Amino acid sequence: MGKILGIIGGGQLGMMIAEAAKNMTDEIEKIIVLDPTENCPAAQVGAEQIVADFKNRNAIVELSEKSDIITYEIESGDSDVLKSVEKNAEINPSPETLRIIQDKFLQKTFLKENNIPVPDFIQINSIEEVKKGVEDYGLPALLKARRDAYDGRGNYKIDTSEDIQKAYDYFKGQKLMLERFVPFKMEVSVIASRNTKGQIKTYPLVENIHEDNILRETIAPARVSDQIIKNAEEIAEKTMTVLKGAGVFGIEMFVTQDDQIVINEIAPRVHNSGHHSLQSSETSQFEQHLRAILGLELGSTKLVHNTIMYNILGNKSFQGEYKPLKLDDKNLYLKMYGKKVSKPLRKLGHFNLVGNEGETIDQLIERLEAIKPRAIVEST
Repeated sequence: MGKILGIIGGGQLGMMIAEAAKNMTDEIEKIIVLDPTENCPAAQVGAEQIVADFKNRNAIVELSEKSDIITYEIESGDSDVLKSVEKNAEINPSPETLRIIQDKFLQKTFLKENNIPVPDFIQINSIEEVKKGVEDYGLPALLKARRDAYDGRGNYKIDTSEDIQKAYDYFKGQKLMLERFVPFKMEVSVIASRNTKGQIKTYPLVENIHEDNILRETIAPARVSDQIIKNAEEIAEKTMTVLKGAGVFGIEMFVTQDDQIVINEIAPRVHNSGHHSLQSSETSQFEQHLRAILGLELGSTKLVHNTIMYNILGNKSFQGEYKPLKLDDKNLYLKMYGKKVSKPLRKLGHFNLVGNEGETIDQLIERLEAIKPRAIVEST
């Protein structure tokens, strides 16, 4: 009999994990997700659902009693509650790993203590500390919420001294940290995996392009030197070794002006910048995550095709139901997430544009530019 897998979160990442599990029926019997939205994306592809908040103690206990293994597709689970239910179910990545990563200050402190490069940062407890930090780091500087932030929503860039009060008030009493701004050349990421036996594999370095602090495009592979690739992969492997958690992790990095690598943030889960792997790679990140948490041999991370992933985001100009998107271009693989309502900049889907034989990244980018005007969400 296969295992029953519980997932905290049933959004698009949970959806694609559930779909990958359908090809692993010997190992996985059933998937149960915990998500506050009724008929969430994962439920639409056959996962059983517990409808409750990600941090709901009783719901987490219920999930643990029904599951053999628990994982997550969002960092918002309560690590203390998860620790308390380890007697019911195996949890991967571990609650200890989640606790370190879900608090950005603890995450950066952990990385720094392990000699892994990160931007300079300090903990913030008062506006006076923000002022002192800005004085030390110079402008611009980044004020960040330590927890429960994603898609740039937890960041406030301080460009002038007049922004300090606005930035501090914006977070309304949340726990904060201040970070030195990195004038990076490029944002890149490594999708890395570690199984329960300690085997580590990384996917080739990819290049990420953001709009409004939200990932818009991922170019696989990244257009960087072999030395940058080597440096990034070594940092990713060291990070996975010291974190010890099992599963797939998204490790976001900056390439600095002098071609060094510093880690921006880590996600203890499958990651948006790994969606390209559904068509580009021998093993998708979603199958890899399942292999990792089940203690199976990790799959090949070889990049078979140059690929660009493009996110379909909600139109800034409206909120509500939207027309179905139809894109039938050659070697274009559209994946919509089943979200009925569009909200400004909400992730509604993505597509992977796969390179033809001999097609360069620059040629692939040209094809993408011709498709973008048709990849716009419109109101019904």
